[in-house]
Amino acid sequence: MPDQQPATSVTQLLAKARSGNSSALADVFPLIYEELRRLARQQLQREPDGHTLSPTALVHEAYMRLIDYSRMEWTGRAHFLAVAATAMRRILVDHARGHRSAKRGGMLRRVSIDDVELSTEERAELLIAIDDALGRLKEIDARQAQIVECRFFGGMTEEETAAALGIGLRTAKRDWAKAKSWLHKEITAEHSA
Repeated sequence: MPDQQPATSVTQLLAKARSGNSSALADVFPLIYEELRRLARQQLQREPDGHTLSPTALVHEAYMRLIDYSRMEWTGRAHFLAVAATAMRRILVDHARGHRSAKRGGMLRRVSIDDVELSTEERAELLIAIDDALGRLKEIDARQAQIVECRFFGGMTEEETAAALGIGLRTAKRDWAKAKSWLHKEITAEHSA
């Protein structure tokens, strides 16, 4: 469990970034670098073996995207981690789309995801389907989409998700259940069509 001093420092630095201090956001990264690497490892565990991005590379790619968010209304450490998880998801989806558009062919490797065997190409297609469905969910219920990003892509607990979004724990749990059900129906319908 992170100690309170770095959490306070992160919150203070995010407030400075929001106020226009351009170097404050860059100062946040060393304080939470290991947490960002943990998020990256969690996201890459869902990817096929032999993925070309390492956790370090994914963190650095996310950093390049987040550095432009210096004027964002950061609410604290959990919010920052949620946005970082979303940036990592976008990077992985972009990577999957690039993989899909690359020349097809060759031997497909099998990888295990939740007791289901999918080829690398099938895994890329599923990630794109989830991203597309998440985009549709965002139009219907933006908070539910944010909860999915925090829980599924960010690896956050229900408590961390509620804190990051500034909502109650019961609301986070209820919306998580609704979002999972909706996404399952959407993705199942899309793949059976």
